[in-house]
Amino acid sequence: MRRLVIAALAFAAFIAATAAEAKVLITIDKSTQRMTVAVDGVTRWTWPVSTGRLGRATPVGSFQAFRLERDHFSREWDDAPMPHSIFFTKRGHAIHGSFETARLGTPASAGCVRLHPDNARALFTLVEERGVLNATVIVTGEEPRPAPAVARQTPRTPQQQAAPQQAPQQIAPQQQATPRALQPRTARQQMQDEIEYVDPRPVRPLYRQPPPPAYARPQPGYEHLPPPPPGYMYAPQPAPPAGYYYYYR
Repeated sequence: MRRLVIAALAFAAFIAATAAEAKVLITIDKSTQRMTVAVDGVTRWTWPVSTGRLGRATPVGSFQAFRLERDHFSREWDDAPMPHSIFFTKRGHAIHGSFETARLGTPASAGCVRLHPDNARALFTLVEERGVLNATVIVTGEEPRPAPAVARQTPRTPQQQAAPQQAPQQIAPQQQATPRALQPRTARQQMQDEIEYVDPRPVRPLYRQPPPPAYARPQPGYEHLPPPPPGYMYAPQPAPPAGYYYYYR
């Protein structure tokens, strides 16, 4: 009896050790934005995820999980919450929960793999129980690119569908007018252009006074006398001999 009890305890310990060392395989397909979790080759969960967006792609390859963080905050992205993080690259890529659940199924992260908070908690508990070094992360595929925007045609009403369609009208090409600068100018048009031309330079006002009348001008030899009355002038005087001058009192 004692031997049977010891054998049963040994078998139970073996089963527990085997279960604890079970391999956890986490496969992430970026083309479908889905994650599949398998334990010892048996699929257990399939969840939607969000991988890296354009310019922040999640690296492709096979990685070994090496660190667990129950409550982690990103120092690179303004302390963004990353609950139940499972790190699988030395550059900081991790599988973690995200509160932006509406964007799951589309590439929206900065390189990590986002999960629903409840799914991240379940995966974190599984990896913690089985051992973080027993978890392998495989990332495949490419992020789906957004389709180009296409204008959608407005559906036609029954009345529009029943109405007969008119043939498209052909519009004759318009003859290009010759620029005015290239058209020949007649003599009359040139004259009209000269008349209509306005000198763009500003016109300055003139402030010159008209010349004084002849009687107001001082006559040579009579500068000492007052000017003569209007209509009169002094008789011209002959020049004095050389070496002499006239003296007036």
